[in-house]
Amino acid sequence: MLNFDSMRCVYTLTGHTSYVLCVAFSPDGQLLASGSHDGTVKLWQTSTGQQLYNLIGYDKETSLILQWITSVAFSPDGQILASGNWYKTIKLWQVSTGEELRTFKIFNLVTSVAFSPDGEILASSSGKLIKLWQVIAKEELCTLEGDMQSVKSLAFSPDGQILASGDVAIKLWRIPTGQELCTLTGHTYTVHSVAFSPDGQTLASGSADGTVKLWQVSSGRELCTLIGHIGDVNSVAFSPDGQILASGSNDKTIKFWQVSTRKELGNLHGHIQTIQSVAFSPDGQTLASGSNDKTIKIWQ
Repeated sequence: MLNFDSMRCVYTLTGHTSYVLCVAFSPDGQLLASGSHDGTVKLWQTSTGQQLYNLIGYDKETSLILQWITSVAFSPDGQILASGNWYKTIKLWQVSTGEELRTFKIFNLVTSVAFSPDGEILASSSGKLIKLWQVIAKEELCTLEGDMQSVKSLAFSPDGQILASGDVAIKLWRIPTGQELCTLTGHTYTVHSVAFSPDGQTLASGSADGTVKLWQVSSGRELCTLIGHIGDVNSVAFSPDGQILASGSNDKTIKFWQVSTRKELGNLHGHIQTIQSVAFSPDGQTLASGSNDKTIKIWQ
């Protein structure tokens, strides 16, 4: 388990010129991807903090607000990086070279992207709709529709059979059929982030109502509400062993929660503005955080 008393920021990654909205580790933990309001995706070497690539996610004529990179996700084999932006596009990048491989055009602002565990499906959310894409065939598989307002977050279960989506309510969908399984209600404002535990039995959600909730996936039952943040909870992430949940908030803090006892274990301070995204490394020994202060911090 992480030693929260000794945990500190080992690198502060600078280079983005606006808010850092999303961060994601590669499956081998050697790379970190970040996406920003500045319209770029950056790839960093986690061992040194060195920037390796700067990927431009928009066309030159694109207005500033539409450049925003809202989500990044590595394919399970680590070879492809997906990014979604407000320019209504999803881009696939070759990780080894930084080359753009493919662009998917969407009808609306892209708010989230997520790969299935087998890497065959890419899910994206835009407005009230969720689309599933066949990565190899590079074509749309299906569209998921339901009683949704604006989907902000997506996550696949570890076995790839369920997709969770969050707007104000959380929906669970059967993959690949797109059948709606159930709706999880309890949050009072937008759900910014959803994440499955490594064993797939628990779903965590972070919301603009300032709370984190844990849900039993099999029944859709709310297990508990974790209270401690004093602002929107923008991101939640399970440690690889499933024992710890991290949450990042508008209150500029990262909190750690013990899943079994549902107790707050500690928190990290260092960012001077809203924390938009948190992610654990695959070995669970490192946490990355992206903030409106334009930086990414690496904590160990």
